[in-house]
Amino acid sequence: MERSLEIIFELIEEKKYALVREELLENNEADIAEIIEEINDELGTEKSVILFRMLPKDISAVVFAYLSSDCQVDIVSGITVKEVQNIMEEMSFDDMIDVLEELPANVVDRILMRTDKETRKLINQFLNYPESSAGSLMTIDYIGLKKEMKVRDALQYIKIHGMDQETVYTCYVMDGERHLQGIVSLRTLVVSESYELVKDLMHEDFISVNVMDDQEEVAQLFKKYDFLALPVVDKENRLVGIITFDDIMDVIEEETTEDFERMAGVMDDSDKEYLDISVMKHIKNRVPWLCLLTVSLMITGAIIARFELLLSQAIALVAYMPLLMGTGGNTGTQSATLIIRGMSLGEIELKDVGKVLWKEFRISAVIGIVLAVINFGKIMLIDGETMLVALTVSISILIVVVFAKLIGGLLPMAAKKMKIDPALMATPMISSITDMVSVVIYLILATMIMGITL
Repeated sequence: MERSLEIIFELIEEKKYALVREELLENNEADIAEIIEEINDELGTEKSVILFRMLPKDISAVVFAYLSSDCQVDIVSGITVKEVQNIMEEMSFDDMIDVLEELPANVVDRILMRTDKETRKLINQFLNYPESSAGSLMTIDYIGLKKEMKVRDALQYIKIHGMDQETVYTCYVMDGERHLQGIVSLRTLVVSESYELVKDLMHEDFISVNVMDDQEEVAQLFKKYDFLALPVVDKENRLVGIITFDDIMDVIEEETTEDFERMAGVMDDSDKEYLDISVMKHIKNRVPWLCLLTVSLMITGAIIARFELLLSQAIALVAYMPLLMGTGGNTGTQSATLIIRGMSLGEIELKDVGKVLWKEFRISAVIGIVLAVINFGKIMLIDGETMLVALTVSISILIVVVFAKLIGGLLPMAAKKMKIDPALMATPMISSITDMVSVVIYLILATMIMGITL
């Protein structure tokens, strides 16, 4: 594709647009979209619109769906409303909804004015579903069968309507009022006798989701059962759409990105790429967490100042404070990351808190003893410090590791119980808490073991 992009750039400079079109159509739709985005970034909207208008009508709709939201807006601003409507008509229904959600309100209004009453009502219904709900992800492009159909009639129906649907491998069986009764696979229909009834072949032990279910819960169902598609019903169990695997993959990517950002202390609510976000937006996303962490460091500093006399009498203790604080933060973050992952995958439930804490305690005890022994030997043999200093540091490491792992396992579960995103309890929060506690434990043990009076 990179070679093709270079050729297209050269042809555009030479204004050989007929050859540009030929070169462009040598690529698949996803690559064409990437080329148009590159042209849009490097040469501006005018050139990218020219390229887009060169595409055949059916290809342009697919390419448009692959474009980023920013590029879609740029293209829409450069073409007529009629052209936009033609693109919408060629797109699958769920892709069309995704695009309409990103377009300016005045453009959406003009498009809706040109659609028939029934389609307009359906589009408005989809646009009004909460952003993170199953309803916002679903498509109406599915194969719906009547349970009284014979196999030969069902196959004929699939042959006529199948090309316009998201998937034909799973068919959804409904009664006269569109209540979902069961599902039947295309394989089952193909190998069955033509006179058999669909209702005798369908599975009634299917799994469905409600239109208002959270997209993260839907994603967990896809991961657990390896679905290719999942039916979506309303509160009266009427089939209103399906969610396909490709749509849920986008959700999984979004949720994973969001968790990483929050675990890193970046409160980013934008779906833009890193380079597309302004400097000020980056600053606003990062400053809140950094301010919070600054406050926690101030508290840690105040604790250290409180033990200033102790540290002045045993200067060697100061050298090992970063070791204690770093060990606590690292071990706590390890536990928090694994617990958050387990909860995201549905492997850990809130009821498992006792099991989690008991397991983390056993893990931390062994890890703490290993680290304590290693550091005791290093402080005595390599650093040449006294046994009291070595004992103070080693016992502190053991206690800090146990505390950090327990708090790393507990805080994400407590956050989920309080309806807070557990990812917020990862790296920044765990590190801040363990830093403060590590210093307190270390300095208190120093006064006890080394017999220094404050």
